[in-house]
Amino acid sequence: MTKLRIAIQKSGRLNEDSLGIIKNCGISIDNGKDQLKASARNFPLEIFYLRNGDIPQYLRDGVVDIAIIGENVLIEKGEDIAFVERLGFSKCKVSLAVPKDVDYDGMEYFSTRKIATSYPNTVKKFFSEKGIKTDIHIINGSVEIAPNIGLADGICDIVSSGSTLFKNNLKEVEVLLKSEAVLAVSPQISEEAQKILDKLQFRIKSVLKGRNSKYVLLNAPNDKLEEIINVLPGMRSPTVLPLAEEGWSSVHSVISKDQFWEIIDELKAKGAEGILVCPIEKMVL
Repeated sequence: MTKLRIAIQKSGRLNEDSLGIIKNCGISIDNGKDQLKASARNFPLEIFYLRNGDIPQYLRDGVVDIAIIGENVLIEKGEDIAFVERLGFSKCKVSLAVPKDVDYDGMEYFSTRKIATSYPNTVKKFFSEKGIKTDIHIINGSVEIAPNIGLADGICDIVSSGSTLFKNNLKEVEVLLKSEAVLAVSPQISEEAQKILDKLQFRIKSVLKGRNSKYVLLNAPNDKLEEIINVLPGMRSPTVLPLAEEGWSSVHSVISKDQFWEIIDELKAKGAEGILVCPIEKMVL
């Protein structure tokens, strides 16, 4: 029986979030401590726990069919590998940073200066497009310490909250790219594995749509009903049911969490009352 082979990060936040979305897709994993490979009990899926930086090569070689990986790693080590879904978690930036006391006045600062990074390909491409020559010093891990010990004039690394830069007396000065977890696919995926991927991707889309939406129930006076319905984006059209109290209706709809407060404010302004908001576990379209 064909199984879809998926690679995820061996440890860390990306590992936890990856296992979380797989679980939300209704897939149960037999996952023992320190296992490097595990199988699903109720879906034809096999998980490989790998070092993040090794995953692009495993995809390229066809050892795994798909992977949940940071887009930043894919850009650095697997530009030839396509991804089919943005997953909305593990968001970060790949940024340039310099010591806080540097009077930074533009990217020409980095001309002929040393940059410490574990993203040499990304940095080379970025500065090549700007026509700026730099001296790249490759470091794997603890990049932030390089300026403090005189190893580099600046760094290029991933930035999430910026707290690590702050602790090391650095400041962010340029953003090279923004990244999040993506679902990448091997160029050698078989037809049978692709069919399983289609089923998995359908489940993932349903989970992501649910995460990005809110279910809203509200009471609306009938003389304001049309105005209130026009505010609601909905999936197709909102559900409207008469209330026991004459002249009022109950309206049910789905709104994007990104627009949530703006829409709620407008609904209240148009006369909506008793607004109830519920999370959505999954949303199948």
